[in-house]
Amino acid sequence: MGYKVVVVGATGNVGREMLNILAERQFPVDEIAALASRRSLGTEVSFGDQTLKTKDLDQFDFTGWDIALFAIGSDATKQYAPKAAKAGCIVIDNSSLYRYDPDVPLVVPEVNPEAVDGYAKKNIIANPNCSTAQMVVALKPLHDRAKIKRVVVSTYQSVSGSGKEAIDELWDQTKGMYVPGQEKAPKVYPKQIAFNVIPHIDVFMEDGQTKEEWKMVVETKKIVDPSIKVTATCVRVPVFVGHAEAINIEFEEFLDEEEARDILRTAPGILVVDKREDGGYVTPVECVGDFATFISRIRQDSTIENGLNIWCVSDNLRKGAALNAVQIAETLGNRVLKKG
Repeated sequence: MGYKVVVVGATGNVGREMLNILAERQFPVDEIAALASRRSLGTEVSFGDQTLKTKDLDQFDFTGWDIALFAIGSDATKQYAPKAAKAGCIVIDNSSLYRYDPDVPLVVPEVNPEAVDGYAKKNIIANPNCSTAQMVVALKPLHDRAKIKRVVVSTYQSVSGSGKEAIDELWDQTKGMYVPGQEKAPKVYPKQIAFNVIPHIDVFMEDGQTKEEWKMVVETKKIVDPSIKVTATCVRVPVFVGHAEAINIEFEEFLDEEEARDILRTAPGILVVDKREDGGYVTPVECVGDFATFISRIRQDSTIENGLNIWCVSDNLRKGAALNAVQIAETLGNRVLKKG
């Protein structure tokens, strides 16, 4: 006997990816429903070999359904997630709405799978920010060995993290650079994204951080260890899919780069590709469609006593969003619900 699963926001980039990954990983589904807003009602989406017609989220009754994967914005989630949770359906939410709620577990299954046990307080589990998810997968096995004091991370985040309109904006602006009369002014982003980088993701806060940078700090503390100090600079780059991060890590004790490489090679969810030669590393283009978080450029930082540098790349629509949500569902099933 399997699960009755709902995907909310099934017509968006992340919602479609959730359906793909549920099918790819052969999640034990007895029945599945694809929900969308009324304006997308009847739109067809794929689930393995099946074609599903989207149903109206506003009219849907979550009673009797086991798990709902939410891939809609915080405002809509605020309206519909409590309804699903109250009906007895466990919500796995990809928005930022519940991530910082002390009564809602924030889970990356390779890092803190035991946290799913706390779902019952609100019947909701939160999915972390895409840039945080891939970073903590890399940090956790190293932290277990040498205890991390401080992390300095610079991100190179693809436009798919902003949705389909941002992908279109990059495409249209790139074409417009070469075709007179087809120039496109910035709309999604505050400045041109084609052939440019923008050190601004989400809104600015009073202390000068952007909210994306703040998210990485707070979520890393909640998922891995509240004692870790984190400082982040988050940058949008003209890449369609795949986030990259340059991560500098300071430990409480010395960790040799060779030992770090061995630890990461055996850690769950990680693939190490680290050859000191041309092309001996992974870039965003190569990670698209893959489940793994890729680690390259592992090397000692000689400017501090116990430091390492690593390069971390992952498909943000997968590990950063849809894959992590499905992995949470799998963990919930294995640890708590025990169906399938």
